[in-house]
Amino acid sequence: MGSKTILVTGGAGFLGSHLCDRLLADGHDVLCLDNFFTGAKRNIEHLIGHPRFELIRHDVTFPLYVEVDEIYNLACPASPIHYQHDPVQTTKTSVHGAINMLGLAKRLKCRIFQASTSEVYGDPAVHPQTEDYWGNVNPIGSRSCYDEGKRCAETLFFDYNRQHKLEIKVARIFNTYGPRMHPNDGRVVSNFIVQALKGDPISIYGDGSQTRSFCYVDDLIEGFVKLMTSPAGITGPINLGNPGEFTIRELAEMTLEMTGSKSKLVFRPLPEDDPKQRQPSITRARDLLDWHPEIPLREGLRHTINYFDLLLSDRSNEWQSPSSGMAGRVA
Repeated sequence: MGSKTILVTGGAGFLGSHLCDRLLADGHDVLCLDNFFTGAKRNIEHLIGHPRFELIRHDVTFPLYVEVDEIYNLACPASPIHYQHDPVQTTKTSVHGAINMLGLAKRLKCRIFQASTSEVYGDPAVHPQTEDYWGNVNPIGSRSCYDEGKRCAETLFFDYNRQHKLEIKVARIFNTYGPRMHPNDGRVVSNFIVQALKGDPISIYGDGSQTRSFCYVDDLIEGFVKLMTSPAGITGPINLGNPGEFTIRELAEMTLEMTGSKSKLVFRPLPEDDPKQRQPSITRARDLLDWHPEIPLREGLRHTINYFDLLLSDRSNEWQSPSSGMAGRVA
């Protein structure tokens, strides 16, 4: 395949930092770009000083002038707490960020990857969700800044492909979890684990019957690389996620069991536009990329619990992250 210089926007985030690790392990030079709104230096501190790693503090809503061979565009806050904090900026990150990165790819004549999301399906009326489903999205709700921003970014990617013959790769990411998740991002896996480890009540929104599918981060990153290195005609969108479906209550009970926590379940009102079901159809990923997730939920949770256990036990920082989340005490 040969060594390349690869730009990863949002490279200090949860997914971005794992992608940087993978690309360096594959022998590439990595340009990690982040404005640290939700990303954290601690996620990539183990890479500082690596001879093939470079960190740039930059916001993708402003143009960037660098020379690279490939671009992975991951820059955007992805949890409701973070993307609703400044919804206008969230939309700008998705739309202006896409325009700037597509413009860079056009100038360099290089392949570009877009980290899209299952949120483009909204509260889906079909189950499981296939890539040809157009979605059921509220365009004026509190989640719209993210949902519609990502939908518009997909539009831009495919228009650049049609109009400028740009080589694009679009992945629709379903719920992903693992080490380096932000402990306060409001996502269900990190919420449950942190609450269980602290002995706080486990917050379940609604009655817990809504379902999600949970993909471990290493499986997802493998999907990223397989899509990016696939033939030019495979543009996507391609769903990447784990089709194994669990209710929120099942996840809570598994977390309690694995942490040995005495936390109690508490039920709270369901947030606006919260989808009742979310499960990917990965037929396209299996057929075109020979990709499917391999790490079962219980194994992935063990790694993730270990990570947060270490994180919460380090009193030197509010959430000081070890460079690896694979060591710890949970069996």
